[in-house]
Amino acid sequence: MVAVDQLRENVRQFGVYTKDHEQLIDYLRNACVTFIAMESTGSYWQTLFNALQEAGFEVLLVGGSQTKNVKGRKTDVIDCMWIQKLHSLGLLSGSFLLSNAIQELRTYYHHRLHLIEQASMYVQKMQKSLRLMNIRLDIVNRDVVGKSGLNIIEAILAGNRDPKHLSTLVDIRVKKSQQEIADALQGSWRDELLFELRTSMEFYKVYEQALLDCD
Repeated sequence: MVAVDQLRENVRQFGVYTKDHEQLIDYLRNACVTFIAMESTGSYWQTLFNALQEAGFEVLLVGGSQTKNVKGRKTDVIDCMWIQKLHSLGLLSGSFLLSNAIQELRTYYHHRLHLIEQASMYVQKMQKSLRLMNIRLDIVNRDVVGKSGLNIIEAILAGNRDPKHLSTLVDIRVKKSQQEIADALQGSWRDELLFELRTSMEFYKVYEQALLDCD
C-alpha cells in the first residue's frame, strides 16, 4: 500500500512481483515523489527497497516501533497514510543499513557457514557408519577426513578389507604401532552401512568443493 499524500482516494495497492515494482516506480515518478519512507517487514522489504534506490529515490527504512498508529486504527490504508504523514513532518529516522559490499560479503559468509554445517553432518554420518562396523578410525586418526582418514575410507569403498593393507595408508606421524592400527581397522562389513558410508562421502566431497568455490 502506497500513500503519496493524506487523501485516501490516492492510496494505491501494488503487488510483489518485479513488474509491480516497476509500476510502483512509475506511479511515484508521476506523483513527483523523490523521498520515500517504508516500513521494514522481515526480509520482504529488501527487493522493493533496492529497486527504489536503483530507480534514484531517496529511501528511508523505518522500524515498526516508529510507525505505531493510534489504538484501534489498524488497516493497511490508514497505516501507509500514517507513515506518509510522519515522514512529511520529519518525524522518522532511518534504520542502519549495510553497504552493498558488506551485504555481499555477509551473503557469502552465511552461505559458507551453511556449507560447513552440511559437510560436518556428513562427517558425523561417516563416523557413525564406521563405528557400527567396528572400524575405529577415530582411534587411529582423530581427523577422519584428514589425508590418512580419507585414504582409508576410499580404500574401503574400493573394496579393500585387509586391515594390514589399510594400516599402511596411515601417516607415519601417527603415534601408534602398525599392529594397533590394523586391529582398529578390522571390522564386520555390512552392505547397508557401506552404502551409507559411500553416499555420505560423496556428499561430503560435494560440500568441500562448494566451500572451495565459495572461498
